[in-house]
Amino acid sequence: MAPPPPPRLELRAISKRYPGCLANDRIDLCIQPGELHALLGENGAGKSTLMKIIYGVVAADEGELLWNGVPIRVRDPAQARALGIGMVFQHFSLFETLTVAENIALALGRAAGTPRQLEPRIREVARRYGMELEPQRLVHGLSIGERQRVEILRCLMQDIRLLILDEPTSVLTPQEAEDLFATLRRLAAEGCSILFISHKLGEVRALCQQATVLRGGRVSGHCVPAACSDLELARLMVGDAEGLQARYPQASGGAAFLGLERLDWPNPDPFGMSLREVSLEVRSGEIVGIAGVAGNGQDELLALLSGECRLRGRAAEAIRFAGRTVGHLRPDARRRLGLAFVPAERLGHGAVPELSLGDNALLTGFQQGLLNRGLIRQGQVRAFAEAIIQRFAVRPADTAAEARSLSGGNLQKFILGREILQQPKLLVAAHPTWGVDVGAAAAIHQALIALRDAGAAILVLSEDLDELLQISDRLGALCGGRLSALKPRAEVSAQEVGRWMAGQFDASQAA
Repeated sequence: MAPPPPPRLELRAISKRYPGCLANDRIDLCIQPGELHALLGENGAGKSTLMKIIYGVVAADEGELLWNGVPIRVRDPAQARALGIGMVFQHFSLFETLTVAENIALALGRAAGTPRQLEPRIREVARRYGMELEPQRLVHGLSIGERQRVEILRCLMQDIRLLILDEPTSVLTPQEAEDLFATLRRLAAEGCSILFISHKLGEVRALCQQATVLRGGRVSGHCVPAACSDLELARLMVGDAEGLQARYPQASGGAAFLGLERLDWPNPDPFGMSLREVSLEVRSGEIVGIAGVAGNGQDELLALLSGECRLRGRAAEAIRFAGRTVGHLRPDARRRLGLAFVPAERLGHGAVPELSLGDNALLTGFQQGLLNRGLIRQGQVRAFAEAIIQRFAVRPADTAAEARSLSGGNLQKFILGREILQQPKLLVAAHPTWGVDVGAAAAIHQALIALRDAGAAILVLSEDLDELLQISDRLGALCGGRLSALKPRAEVSAQEVGRWMAGQFDASQAA
């Protein structure tokens, strides 16, 4: 009888230290050929560092990595790809000034063909997996969701034996996620191993055969996800699971604070999305949730609300705060009227990667008594940053830490906390819990509900339909630059919102 094949990937006692932080502490991990294996853990547990070691981005300080039973040292991502390892990062690794096809061609190498030669194959693979993209589009003109599609497609076009996915469904609709899962199961059946990182525990239970759980940089346990409930998995990840499945009472709100009246905006970008007759109101003391597949006008609407794009002449009257026309105002002027804003992109938009947390707190919190006649009041800046860190359990708890040194979830908590602690009259938030672990997501949801109950108007744009159904008082969806009617949460189902996301609402309903 032939001996069983060796594990596709085996890690033995892997450790990685950074100044003041032991990111991985003697971690063991074993993945078999064709296995769908989940790696779970709260933000900062060491998952991303471990994946970077496997992919050759960073080197382990101690321990051994075996590939098909043979000890190896992965020097860089090029060697990892040559071995058959593909990875989709949570933070994108794309060249923004190049096209989709050029980015994919760079990853595949010269042997795969020129960008133009790859275009038909890119279109075919994109259509097959429900992630259609135009290969000639420049990456800087893509939405966050579309950029993640490029990352996923880039891996699907490689001859891979191990595919690492870090939060791959965070910007996909439920239907797209199901299509992706079908693809992953097909790849696994062909012998490809899948290492799946996700905070969506229902997806882990439905997809993965085994799970390894990390806490504080160490392996805290193993389990079969299908044999566990979401709550049991959450307890393995974060310990105290109180509040993770909270059901929040709905609110009806008071007077309208944000008002959009038949907002039309022709996008000058030929690949962008124009907005057509978008009307809505968000009342003080309520949360309005807007669902939608990435690329359907979310980025354009966010830019118009924040002031990054401004309207001229009478068109400016389409956007009002408490009855006052604001469509022509700059972002700082809108902030003085009570706006706080959480953008979709954390690094580069929500925070400057090279700046400390203290300096990043100053970026939007400068109106909170942090300046005196043009001079920075350093003590107040540190106190404000420390308040954000303490209130929202940001790790590391160091105001001098650079923003880029934080995990995605901890940076998200910092950015959202920075806006909430300014006690805004209106909070506009995009994907507030994207890439955030279940414990942090619960804390963010509780903070949003507390801000709502304090009288703020809150508009949340998210592709996470479960999140919107949990926290919203009223719901709508964007599709093709048009907005459906808003309905109270109690009167709408996930299936109905899914139809809106696919554009199945008529003009009379959207009016």
